Amino acid sequence: MFRKLQRIAIRQFHRNAPNLLDRNPIVRTPIVDKIDPRTKAVEGGPEPSYENVVSGYSISTHRETLTMLHGGVLPEFKIAYESWGELNEDKSNVILLHTGLSGSSHAKSHSKNLHPGWWEKFIGPGLALDTDKFHIICTNVIGGCYGSTGPSSVDPLAKNGERYGTRFPIVTVFDMVRAQFKMLDAMGIQKLHASVGSSMGGMQSIAAAAMFPERVGRLIAISAAARSHPVSIAMRFAQRQVLMADPNWANGFYYNSSPPHLGMKLARTIATITYRSGPEWEERFGRVRANPEEEPSFVPDFLIETYLNHQGEKFCYTYDANSLIYISKAMDMFDMSHPIPTKDAVLGSQEESPNCSKASALEKLQKGMSTIKMPTLILGVQSDILFPVWQQKEIADCLRSGGNERVTYYELDTIYGHDTFLIDTVNVGGAVKGHLEMDY
Repeated sequence: MFRKLQRIAIRQFHRNAPNLLDRNPIVRTPIVDKIDPRTKAVEGGPEPSYENVVSGYSISTHRETLTMLHGGVLPEFKIAYESWGELNEDKSNVILLHTGLSGSSHAKSHSKNLHPGWWEKFIGPGLALDTDKFHIICTNVIGGCYGSTGPSSVDPLAKNGERYGTRFPIVTVFDMVRAQFKMLDAMGIQKLHASVGSSMGGMQSIAAAAMFPERVGRLIAISAAARSHPVSIAMRFAQRQVLMADPNWANGFYYNSSPPHLGMKLARTIATITYRSGPEWEERFGRVRANPEEEPSFVPDFLIETYLNHQGEKFCYTYDANSLIYISKAMDMFDMSHPIPTKDAVLGSQEESPNCSKASALEKLQKGMSTIKMPTLILGVQSDILFPVWQQKEIADCLRSGGNERVTYYELDTIYGHDTFLIDTVNVGGAVKGHLEMDY
């Protein structure tokens, strides 16, 4: 009797709890939930109009060829630029502001574009770049997608209006600088009061001072490097790999179809991790979950994940994938070691002394920057993992070893990592303002 009642109870239990015999549900993932609808929404074009992200800029058009250092030619090129402050009569108060990897020429709001610029709080009357004293010019680099000639530009040699795509030649930081100085030539600007830049902008600033020493009065490089080191190269390599693995990338010819938004999002996610620091992540996000009442899944769960997801989403439709590939590669290749390109020479055409090949890597770096004798400010950030502070110290040490007796070097102790140059108006802004206005 007992066993019969037991069997009845077991059958009744299974009837009332059938889910115990079901398979586990599939855990939610961002790929399934988001990517398919996004792809369908843009399938068949039109491609994003990257130029429309930034408005109110001017164009410097050059009907001349620009031969790139690693081969390839631009039969003509354009440089987008914006400016602030009045140009004085002899055109001697110009500051050339260089951008980072994805920067546009819109560093500061103005009447033609009221949207805050990427260095909004550093430019203006009485600020770091004082528009009461200086005329500031900021360009979008060659290879970019905000008005300057780049992979998304129409190839003038194509018969059907096709974009360059990956027919665009490999570009270097030295090419970017040569193009900028051709623009200055057209404007009748013979000498800059200063060349200023952060991150890749700092690389351009150093290159400009070395290539055109007679035309640069002062140099400022923030969170930059004289040569890319393996860790930063590895991080940018990973970004390019995930981007190019997106089927929509189509070897760079996606402009009439769906852009590689997933690859761009993932690439930006990787990059964002390198822009800040662990202590800041801990202070801002800790281990807090976005929706602690929900069961864990593979969608963005922790607050840090939602932040990275947002940054990727925001970026993937506002910047051209090919520009990211080309410009990040330019950063990888950057090396101020002797021999560097001259203002007119292409790679390999410079004469090298017989003993140069036997020189150490540090000696070559010192020699490559030996033309930089103008007053120089080098700023580094102790929490920067993308451009570690030892790289800024290397710049300062090489300049001093090369005979530059007017080198000022600061290390900032902040938690904001590489992005400190965008955030710290007090320390970064104060140092920049002091260097630009000091009577050397």
